[in-house]
Amino acid sequence: MSDPTARALRLLSLLQTHRSWTGRELRERLGVSARTLRRDVDRLRELGYEVSARPGVDGGYQLATGGRLPPLLLDDDEAVAIAVGLRMAAVQGLGEQTALSALVKLEQMLAPHLRRRVSALQEYAVPAGGRGQQVDADVVAELALACRDHERVRFAYVTALGVERSRHVEPHTLVSNGPRWYLLCWDLDREDWRTFRLDRLSRLLRTGVRTQPRELPVDDPTEMVLATDTDSETYPLEAVAHLDLPLAEMQQYFGVWATGATANEAGGTDWPVAGATLPDLVYGPAWIPPEVAWTVTGSEAAVQALAGFGERLTRAVREGQGGDQRPDAPPDGPADLPTM
Repeated sequence: MSDPTARALRLLSLLQTHRSWTGRELRERLGVSARTLRRDVDRLRELGYEVSARPGVDGGYQLATGGRLPPLLLDDDEAVAIAVGLRMAAVQGLGEQTALSALVKLEQMLAPHLRRRVSALQEYAVPAGGRGQQVDADVVAELALACRDHERVRFAYVTALGVERSRHVEPHTLVSNGPRWYLLCWDLDREDWRTFRLDRLSRLLRTGVRTQPRELPVDDPTEMVLATDTDSETYPLEAVAHLDLPLAEMQQYFGVWATGATANEAGGTDWPVAGATLPDLVYGPAWIPPEVAWTVTGSEAAVQALAGFGERLTRAVREGQGGDQRPDAPPDGPADLPTM
């Protein structure tokens, strides 16, 4: 590397990524002599970077902490990450004026394609709480751009059962919820809303086909992720609520939470419910209208959990009333307790 300026920038980048370097390591990375390395270090010092030297046979160098903040050398991914963070801080009122000032300085230096990545990530990647799972930053960025441009994509997806399938979707929003990132999208093959975990997604292909944006049936994308998560087959508690209610009426009443429900031969609705815990399992059925008759079937673990909770709830009500049952309650429990 013969150009002094390019070599100094390369040296600065190395010093910013490691706490310290030996002189030998830096010489090998830069392909220079010890004398040239010392000159490059002096050049950085003249620019305001405090580079401390460690004496010894081989010596060593590191950027000193504190003092006046010199210019930073960022790669593309680092610049995008900082810009997104500054945008979120400004929007959420965290040092708003300072964040905006720093953001303006940073974004005016970004190349057009990086500004597009920042804009797409900010608008279409929604943090819903918790720390997101490690996923490929390029995949997140590409999907965010597809969401922004309303562009159809194809990708390979591995289900919870380990089966890989090809999917063709219209991306809508990216949501980080708890430990996972999800893509919320319209599945063209299934003609319904679906969510996909990004850590199970590979071979992403943007098709170039743009469509009119679809309107979500709810205001909060996070609610859609919770309601349409297609990974429910991984839950240890699985059951089906059989409602004496036509599918159309059930869908109208439950909205997006009716996702996965199907009509049965009796003219009612079979509604899959599942959860990792008992509270997750009973959340949906708790909203079934009291005038709707229903039964439930499911895995042995789910049936035992529901039956045990029903007994506990009945006992708690009886003991709370001094051992007396309500006049309209049958001897074996509340009238609307699901049968197994």
